[in-house]
Amino acid sequence: MEICHDQSTDAGNWSELPEVSLRQVFRWLGDQDRVRAALVCKCWNHVMHSPALWRSRTFTFCGRPSKYRRAEYESAIWYAKKFGRYLVNCEIKFMNPYNSLLTRRFQITMRSFLARLGNENNRLKSFTIQHLELDRLVWSSSVRNAFLKSLNFFLRRECRHLQSFNLRGARLGIEQGFSILNSLIHQRNRSSIAELNIEDFFSHHLAIYANPTFPKIIRSFCNLSSLSINYNCISDDLLDTLCESCYQTLRTMNIKCHIHDPHNQVVWGLSWSKLAKRAINLKVNFYFELVMKNDRLTRILVPEIPVRSLNFRSCYFSDPDWTMKPTLTDLIPHYKNTLQKLTLEFNNSHERIDDELLQLVLICERLHYMKVWAFLSIKFIETMLQYRQEGKSNFRTLKVRIYMHKYETNEEDKLLRNLYMKYRDLIDTELNYFVITYPLM
Repeated sequence: MEICHDQSTDAGNWSELPEVSLRQVFRWLGDQDRVRAALVCKCWNHVMHSPALWRSRTFTFCGRPSKYRRAEYESAIWYAKKFGRYLVNCEIKFMNPYNSLLTRRFQITMRSFLARLGNENNRLKSFTIQHLELDRLVWSSSVRNAFLKSLNFFLRRECRHLQSFNLRGARLGIEQGFSILNSLIHQRNRSSIAELNIEDFFSHHLAIYANPTFPKIIRSFCNLSSLSINYNCISDDLLDTLCESCYQTLRTMNIKCHIHDPHNQVVWGLSWSKLAKRAINLKVNFYFELVMKNDRLTRILVPEIPVRSLNFRSCYFSDPDWTMKPTLTDLIPHYKNTLQKLTLEFNNSHERIDDELLQLVLICERLHYMKVWAFLSIKFIETMLQYRQEGKSNFRTLKVRIYMHKYETNEEDKLLRNLYMKYRDLIDTELNYFVITYPLM
């Protein structure tokens, strides 16, 4: 870039651009462009080495073999050597590894990267590696063990400063998982972690709730404000531990319940009640994957839980022995004073739930977000908008996919357009609104 030195011209003088403005421009550049920019002049070189430019970084590794992907691995090592001391927020993505050679290459890269970062850095606050799926066959036992050894060593060095840790989707065995969690606890048997995401951290088939060691480990996490976990980890002992160790800080629990997770344990409402009374700001968000039948949900969704969000997802199946209505009429109303978000995604084609949903909207006064994928009528949308206009409900987001038993939906689409025109002022000014028809044959 040619720098203009003519002070009499109206054009801005890049040599006098404030550093704060240059940093904002350089934030948009990739590594190679930043290196080139640092060669322009002393001023730009100085700005390019500002710690603020290098505090947050996402390293993405493609899990497909390609000669063009080598730079991803080399770039991570280069970054750790040159700017690792500035890194505060680190995220690593390993996208769908294709074969064992790529997992081996990733493990070798991470060994060098984590070793260098551990030597250079003393300010890392957030560390994320998601969806490793270490129980897949592409991970040989030797490669998996070598990677976890490097990760354990790195975490033991960095744990004193970490405030956020996310290993969602790691799928570890019990001993491996406990080893990682213990690495986050420094010498005083306390962890500074405030946000801990261990959803799908353990392999699906493991009944963690039956292992007494897990609550003992969690006891050391005294500063937790957010905990993301699977229901196969929930037990009375765990809730009692949270009640004792982090009741002053705990505000959010995200709980995922998957059909393949063991989830038949009995967790008493009294344990939830004790936790809710001590952690007065606690809100619980539930995510159900393929767990839809009322008898299973009744065992989990006890009235004492301070539920803020419910998400039910069943993918695509139709079971004539299953009905959603008891959940809508008997279970969810327990949380009419706390429920704020409701998501339903299912296609049980023999059942209409328009009336039950509308009644639920009237009961749950704090409900402001609704996402529904189901067989519904256009009348349901009209009534929802009417409730909102008349002040009978407070929802601000309405996202609906109306399933149809036919390919042509022109008539229904026209009705939706007419509804939009009728309530246009409301929709455009007050709502996050998205409603479509969806043929499902």
